[in-house]
Order: sequence, then structure tokens, then C-alpha cells
Amino acid sequence: MTRWYATWSPAVRGTDVYVCELEHRALAVAVARRTARTVLTGWSVPEESVHDAVLVVSELVTNAVEHALPPVALRLRRGEIDGRAIIRVEVTDGGPAPRHGAWAASRGPGEHGRGAAIVDSLGISSGVGARGRGGGRWADLLAA
Repeated sequence: MTRWYATWSPAVRGTDVYVCELEHRALAVAVARRTARTVLTGWSVPEESVHDAVLVVSELVTNAVEHALPPVALRLRRGEIDGRAIIRVEVTDGGPAPRHGAWAASRGPGEHGRGAAIVDSLGISSGVGARGRGGGRWADLLAA
């Protein structure tokens, strides 16, 4: 079951945070894309930035579903870095899976593995981090 909720983070002035907990299956990617588009459009993010963020969401959620354990959650954060409006896309998971998911396992090495390069090229910064027992990957994109 997909659950979502919005929060406001008082630690960073003017920052909006949206969290969507996703099912650990391929369908989660489409749900995450639609959700991100709706949230970012509601935040009045320019269409080009929405497009880039949705692509990053797609790559990060796909990676979590194919290569990690549940739970999977999408976090979108709107804020500022150095006076520039940014969107942070973060996907967390339950840590590395012992084997690849069905899609990745059925493909040759030349048919996957470019997601990190796409995320890095669209973002102004990105990274990987641990969260509890799991992990996550994030990217900051310009929102203007």
C-alpha cells in the first residue's frame, strides 16, 4: 500500500517537505513519478525543473526497487541553497538486497547501470547516505 503525507520542516525556513512511502515493486516507479509531478506543480516549480526532477525520481525509485530491500520512501524537499531555489529528491530504502530485482536480473550489463550518471548530470549535487538500517540516495536540482 502506498501512503503519503506532507510535513513542514521548521529547521529550514520556508522549506516544504513531502514524503511518500511506496510499495516495493515496479509499479512504485509510476506512482512516484505521478506523485512528484503533482507535488512539484503544486509548489509552482517551473515545468523544466519538474521534468528533470521526475526523471531523477524515476531513476532513484527504480534503483531502490531493483537493488534494495523494502521499505522504499520518496522525499521531496523545496528550499534554498546559497540563495538558489532547489528541489531535493531523496529515495530511501531498506539497504542492499542480496540479489537484483527481476528486471535488472533479466538484462545484460549494457542494458542498465546508467541511472547514477543521469542523476548526477541533472543535479547540482548528489550523494548516497545511510538512514537507520537502510540507505538512500539524494540529488539537489535547481528549481528555477
